[in-house]
Amino acid sequence: MEPEEHDAAEGTFISHLVELRNRLIHAVIAVLIVFVPLAVFAEKIFQLLAMPLLQALPLGNSMIATEPASPFLTPIKLAFATAVVITVPYLLYQLWAFVAPGLYKRERKLVVPLLVSSTVLFYAGMAFAYFVVLPLAFSFFVSMAPEGVEVMTDIRAFLSFVLAMFFAFGIAFEVPIAIILLSRAGVIDPDDLASKRPYVVIGTFVVAMLLTPPDAISQTLLAIPMLLLFEVGIFFARRMKRASDENNDKYSKPTEESIDADRGV
Repeated sequence: MEPEEHDAAEGTFISHLVELRNRLIHAVIAVLIVFVPLAVFAEKIFQLLAMPLLQALPLGNSMIATEPASPFLTPIKLAFATAVVITVPYLLYQLWAFVAPGLYKRERKLVVPLLVSSTVLFYAGMAFAYFVVLPLAFSFFVSMAPEGVEVMTDIRAFLSFVLAMFFAFGIAFEVPIAIILLSRAGVIDPDDLASKRPYVVIGTFVVAMLLTPPDAISQTLLAIPMLLLFEVGIFFARRMKRASDENNDKYSKPTEESIDADRGV
């Protein structure tokens, strides 16, 4: 490599690192700005999160704290996690702004709808977990307690459990986005994937078993939406593939000049 080319490549690499650092700083600042006011109401946020469990507990039972700092640290951790969740759209925007210069114009048009839909699906998965899964799961767990056993959950263990459930359902609801991206990248073919539905059904229940507690209720409540979202992803991936094939038939192979123009060079 010529010295000039080496210096140019090194300068480009450094500029990318600087840009990445700036995007990360913006993301951290955004999370902290949201976290500060949430920390003031950390206790109320925790009470709201604990409502499904408290409603399922027998009359007179409550949650407990087994460590001295847990009553303070656990709500603060929840406030920080809430701040991250609230700023997800802005965090994804920072990610998009970092990778956008290297994308084609047609890819930029695709990225924005994917980011919006992935954010909505992630929030939908968390909402489904909170309003549907957690009440049913907690009621099931409490009802299965042996006679003479008082159900009094530690707040730290409770927070870890709930955040894991939120994360599992939020990620599981991203199935359509994953199928669309893999299809666009040529890794999978939607028609070939659709022909393997029996294996997908088995794999979905295995994944649900690994991501949720060992009870049939939460596993089924995760597996069924994943299967429905799998069909949604197949539907849109097929439509996008059909549209892409039609465009390939209309246009010839792009030249280097057209590629540079598409990238905005």
